[in-house]
Amino acid sequence: MTTSRQRRPGDAVGRLRFATLGVLAMAGLFAGPAQAGTAQDAHGLWLSADKAAVIRFEPCSDAPAALCGKIVWDKDAGTPADACGVTIAKLTRYENEAWRNGWVLDPRTNKHYKGALRVHGEVLNLRAYIGTELLGDTEQMTRVQTLPTGCKPTTTP
Repeated sequence: MTTSRQRRPGDAVGRLRFATLGVLAMAGLFAGPAQAGTAQDAHGLWLSADKAAVIRFEPCSDAPAALCGKIVWDKDAGTPADACGVTIAKLTRYENEAWRNGWVLDPRTNKHYKGALRVHGEVLNLRAYIGTELLGDTEQMTRVQTLPTGCKPTTTP
């Protein structure tokens, strides 16, 4: 007596999922290691997401091992809303590919928050939060090479 296995419609989907997972797992084995970021990746000029400001991130003048961010160009330069020269971040420790342990300032509200900063290629993510990092907002900035005219020259943070 021979028995035949009845095929169910879900069998093909299950095999396809299993095969896809296998291919993804093998791709992970043969992929090269991801390039780890460094503390210096954040240094430089960064354009805010709304394109209204450029922030220079560099070592702080009063704590060279820390990272400070200062507004060096503001679309509102010369008006009462001018934020040129305002330090918006001071983060004192770099670990696990992120700057943290410090503060971030929202210049629009003049409120301080805890902060974390991560760089992924030409994108900088500055996260401001209260309590836990999960409950915060992220400002995504892009690297720029030149500084538009507008702000008066300022000293380093």
